[in-house]
Amino acid sequence: MSIDRREFLKFAGASTLLGLGGITAVQELLKTSAGASHVMVDEKALSAKRWAMVIDISKFKTEADYKNVVQACHSIHNVPDIGNPKDEVKWIWTDTYEHTFPGQGNEYMPEGLKHKPFLLLCNHCEQPPCVRVCPTKATFKRKDGIVMMDQHRCIGCRFCMAACPFGARSFNWRDPRPFIKEQNPEYPTRTMGVVEKCTFCFERLAKGLQPACVEKSNGGLIFGDLSDPNSEVRKVLSTHYSIRRKPEIGTQPSVYYIIGGSENA
Repeated sequence: MSIDRREFLKFAGASTLLGLGGITAVQELLKTSAGASHVMVDEKALSAKRWAMVIDISKFKTEADYKNVVQACHSIHNVPDIGNPKDEVKWIWTDTYEHTFPGQGNEYMPEGLKHKPFLLLCNHCEQPPCVRVCPTKATFKRKDGIVMMDQHRCIGCRFCMAACPFGARSFNWRDPRPFIKEQNPEYPTRTMGVVEKCTFCFERLAKGLQPACVEKSNGGLIFGDLSDPNSEVRKVLSTHYSIRRKPEIGTQPSVYYIIGGSENA
């Protein structure tokens, strides 16, 4: 079954309600909406007060470990493979320690760690500057902390890209559809002139599923409710030292990295 973008927005709106008020709000919507058949919400939908992700770099040993995670995300979200850096669209990717954590390195750090790839994605910041600068509210933050993109509202001004200190957004300089190798009919494609990025797989959370990258990471990515002291992300963060990207900026990213020492190099 394929869906168009209008149907997807109904789905997105329902999922936003899920972030606001949990399943009860969605159930009320289903009772009254004539278009209830368009709202695909599972009773097993996952909810949280603040979603967060932990990336345990020690679990990524080979190039395939990274590739599996990136492909899982890009394939289900119809991210195009345009083939050149200038027009590149990416939701999750890798970069060096130096570029991931500028100013947090030193000349004596392990050589292996210094050159190890690190996964990067939207940080779903607690204080997201991209939301503040968007003139059309195409970028907005849900109550559960997910920073969303509504491509219907996006006018391509790219203010959000300029405001994001992490370079987590991509602009469609070209029509992306011819560059999708195998289209997933369950997720909408985008058009030229709009911005896109990771959405923490909100559409999968609404079905009770973990983000696709988490499923493919073999334990390297941990996802859960940061506000719940019994969640796995909280347990992991309470037992391991972790860092976040560019803490000095004050955006409070929801993505944490367990770096470790030489054993991770």
